[in-house]
Order: sequence, then C-alpha cells, then structure tokens
Amino acid sequence: MAAPLPNAPGTGDRCERPWGWYENLASGEGYLVKRLWIAPGRRISLQRHHHRSEHWVIVAGGGTVEIDGSERPVHPGDALRVPLGAVHRASAGGDGLAIVEVQRGEQLREDDIERLADDYGRLAASPPAP
Repeated sequence: MAAPLPNAPGTGDRCERPWGWYENLASGEGYLVKRLWIAPGRRISLQRHHHRSEHWVIVAGGGTVEIDGSERPVHPGDALRVPLGAVHRASAGGDGLAIVEVQRGEQLREDDIERLADDYGRLAASPPAP
C-alpha cells in the first residue's frame, strides 16, 4: 500500500475529509489548483458543480472515475475533463489515488458541491441546486 503523499514545499493547509484530504496548490483569476489524496478503498461523493469545470490528472495510485454515467479505470498519467454540471465521482483502488485538479470558473468555492450520493452521511450538508 502506498503511503500518503508528503506536503510539497509552499503548499496550503491540508483539509482532512472522510475519504482522505485535499490541499490548495495555486490560484488566480478564474482558476484553482488542488491536490487530492483519496485513501485506499475510499471515494468522494457522487457530485456535480454549478459554477466550475474541472480537469483531473492522475499522479499516483489508481482506481476508477465516473463521469456522467461512464466509468473507467484510471492510472498515473491519465487526464480527464469534468465538464460544468457533469455528475462525477473518483474511487481509489488498493494503493489510494492522487489527483491534481484544476478548477476553472467564476466561482471556485467549496460550497459549490451538489452531493447526489455520499458514503459518509453528508447529503444534508449539500446546497440545493440553483
């Protein structure tokens, strides 16, 4: 089993989640770059965003990604686009899954998550669709 990735120099604080953690790496007008670590056997919510699209690059580990009902295995080096409004989820395999995520949009906030399914009981915390 791969160990969680160490902090990179100059990165922001790590935000712990039930599935692992994320940290902000860089931001500017209209973009935000994050690093996500999904622990082995865990997955993020089945979700969509109303104000941003995302681009994911798999940098370590493996697992599966679902985007708008299409599921595929992912490995280091794979790059995926999550369009604005697409229903999506990433699930880690036995070695965990590390993703560098680039968000693009006018509003790049953590509350822009509409959870459709969640393994950790967070559906009530999800804002209603606009």
